[in-house]
Amino acid sequence: MKKVVVVLSGGMDSATTLYQAIKDGFDPYTISFNYGQRHKKELDYAKELCENISINHKVVDITNLTEVINKSALTNADIDVPEGHYAQENMKITVVPNRNMIMYSIAIGYAVNIGALAIYVGVHSGDHAIYPDCRPEFISELDKIAKIANEGFIAEDFTVKAPFLNKTKADIVRIGHELNVPYELTWSCYKGGKEHCGKCGTCVERMEAFELAKIKDPTLYE
Repeated sequence: MKKVVVVLSGGMDSATTLYQAIKDGFDPYTISFNYGQRHKKELDYAKELCENISINHKVVDITNLTEVINKSALTNADIDVPEGHYAQENMKITVVPNRNMIMYSIAIGYAVNIGALAIYVGVHSGDHAIYPDCRPEFISELDKIAKIANEGFIAEDFTVKAPFLNKTKADIVRIGHELNVPYELTWSCYKGGKEHCGKCGTCVERMEAFELAKIKDPTLYE
């Protein structure tokens, strides 16, 4: 079976992306990153999700970079995690500088190393307003640069696959429901508490997605 690398955060989008890669007929190798995020418990969820379906999973520790990307609420405990809807202006403080470029570059290196045909990433249209590295033009250019940077070593038909790039979060929930994604084994909350806070941008988006999709939300909120 042909290999692909799935970037797995432990959240809903990447979990659905993993199940989509399996549906597409690939042998997925998942990779997660500890970049000093305050909600690093998402990595435990990623591990459990993979163990649940016997999928290869690696966690890469890049916490030595945390101090140079610490102007974000996700990597600096002195900055409060904003509450409200994802599309609000105050959510920009959750942007981690160049995060996806850093993680996706490592994932591409892993893919080249194991002879994978693609990396799968879970970005979607709901991310486009706030996160520049989740937009279509970024994915398109990353696909090109991956081939240039690894010419002669990368699969000729290598692709950066973002199956939900133009889908909404509600669309992802509907697709995941059809794919039997165990959303109770995913973590979204940026505050990283005992349970989802229900107030931060990613919690609000998660609740809204299930509501719009008309699918029962299995998440426990504070």
